[in-house]
Amino acid sequence: MYIILVYDIDMTNEVEGQRRLNNIRKVCRKYLNHVQYSVFEGNLSEGKLAKLEKEVSLVIDQSSDSVIIYIIPDGVSVQRRILTKSSDPLSNII
Repeated sequence: MYIILVYDIDMTNEVEGQRRLNNIRKVCRKYLNHVQYSVFEGNLSEGKLAKLEKEVSLVIDQSSDSVIIYIIPDGVSVQRRILTKSSDPLSNII
């Protein structure tokens, strides 16, 4: 299945927020491709998705951070349209 994960970390406490921000990025990079600031995407199995969700939940502040995971089932075509002159961040991935 294709996964798109987006997050927003509460930076009210700058030091603590930066720590969580760095940690969630590290976790997401283990499983997905970094597309743009707080956006990651890629193909994952059910098992890998469960691991990702568990690791992310250990890093974030459940009461103030926001994490949204979009799950696109296998067999559904996903199209990406880039409306700027920037290159596709996933173009170099085999």
